[in-house]
Amino acid sequence: MRLPHAVKEIFLSWLEAHAPTKKARVVDRVREIRGGQLNVSDWGARLKGEGIFANQLRELFAACARRAGLNQERFPLSTVHFRPPGGRQLTLF
Repeated sequence: MRLPHAVKEIFLSWLEAHAPTKKARVVDRVREIRGGQLNVSDWGARLKGEGIFANQLRELFAACARRAGLNQERFPLSTVHFRPPGGRQLTLF
């Protein structure tokens, strides 16, 4: 989850309105996964968390994907139907 710029304030307001008793816990959990911040904007780090809770989420997602069959290759990929550029239409120019 990313909370850049105004999204952070909208999210915090939503938590205050819909789950005020859970707000502190949710914010603390996000900060723990994000190294103490609510948002990390560094490329390569912004879509990954760190720590025990981030690892638990990764493992849970992997287990659910396996159970749903989402991590299996359904058909082999092929480039047979692709043509290199430079067909007839480009010769008109």
